[in-house]
Amino acid sequence: MKKRNACLSASLLLACSCLAAAQAAEIRISWWGGNSRHQATLNAIKLFEQKYPDIKVKAEYAGWEGYLSRLTVQIAGGNEPDVIQTNWNWLPIFSRDGNGFYDLYSQKAVLDLGQYDPQSLSTTTVNGKLNGIPVAVTARSFYYNKKLWQEMGVSYPQSWPELMAAGKAFQAKDKEKYPLVLDYMESLTLVQSWMVQKYAIPAINEKTGKFNYTPQQWVEFFQLYKDLVDSHVFPSMRVLSSYGKSNTWEMKPWIQGKWGGIYMWNTNAVMYENNLTAPYNKLELGPFFMLPGAKDAGLFFKPTMMFSVGKSTKHPQEAAKLIDFLMNDPQGVKAMGLERGTPLSKKAAQQLEAEGVIQKDNITVAGINASLTLPHNIPTSPYFDNPQFVELWHNTIENIDQGTLTVEQAAKSFSRNAERILGRAMR
Repeated sequence: MKKRNACLSASLLLACSCLAAAQAAEIRISWWGGNSRHQATLNAIKLFEQKYPDIKVKAEYAGWEGYLSRLTVQIAGGNEPDVIQTNWNWLPIFSRDGNGFYDLYSQKAVLDLGQYDPQSLSTTTVNGKLNGIPVAVTARSFYYNKKLWQEMGVSYPQSWPELMAAGKAFQAKDKEKYPLVLDYMESLTLVQSWMVQKYAIPAINEKTGKFNYTPQQWVEFFQLYKDLVDSHVFPSMRVLSSYGKSNTWEMKPWIQGKWGGIYMWNTNAVMYENNLTAPYNKLELGPFFMLPGAKDAGLFFKPTMMFSVGKSTKHPQEAAKLIDFLMNDPQGVKAMGLERGTPLSKKAAQQLEAEGVIQKDNITVAGINASLTLPHNIPTSPYFDNPQFVELWHNTIENIDQGTLTVEQAAKSFSRNAERILGRAMR
């Protein structure tokens, strides 16, 4: 009798186990990255499955090359993963109306959205629908080569006029040395910051599909660029082209400490610092300045990447649970570390600081922390990051630097072509 009961109990346990396995939801997650990110994420998934034994997770991971093409095919076929690591500037590609990804606002009961700066969430919200959770954010800050500035006898600028004056002071002492070096994308965002500070409007109105600037404001846009170059604040595109097509951090004057700083994403600052040679091999965060009376700093904030949920998912709650675990759960946070940047989640950042993973004196961390304290209520549209628009800026300022276009001519030509690019992108 005891033997029969034991067999019966074993059978019931087996049946329950099989039933539980049959009822377990299976979700897929995809991401790109290197081996260290792969391993960290796989470890986090194991911990998630231990916490939620009723959810099984299938991992799909690879390098960057081909990731977007594969995802495009999957989304077109309605076969995209449940959880997807996505890029912010993909929103205009996949979700112009906000319906390209699952609306995560509907999973507030599962996702701890209170851990995120509302402005950061707004950058991943389209037509009121939250298309992704920003893993980390990045913004451009000023980073200076302290030793060079000391040698030049110039203090870090605290205002736009002081920035111009610093350029002239460098030029007077040594024409080969500049306060900053800016590639064309950096100069574009620096000028844009000034425009937001002055006019308190974004460059692009996504509702109308138009730029917000008047013809005269476009003239001011390009005049500021020319004034900065003429004041010797940073090398012109003509000067940069003389060093070939290499990246600015690989150019000889940067490596030798002849260019005194950068206006750069906080996530890339260390990359620049690592290419410097002694004794000019240390960067430090400089002050960010605003026009008198400005209500917004005009920073170009954007997520480094996001976690989105596929619109075709059959398991939105389980997918949201996985995202919340990776971003906010102590186990998931510890496993992920800094593999996707300094976490935007307040809870995650506090945990990693307490564990010594995040060190506040690191220039990357200091840069984003300083940026977040500045007023930043006017968002930058992802269309501002459109490659054709950026290339148009590059070509236009090259013509200004070469003297083939006046500021007025450049403003007129650029605004006309920029409107065409925006129209096609938003069609």
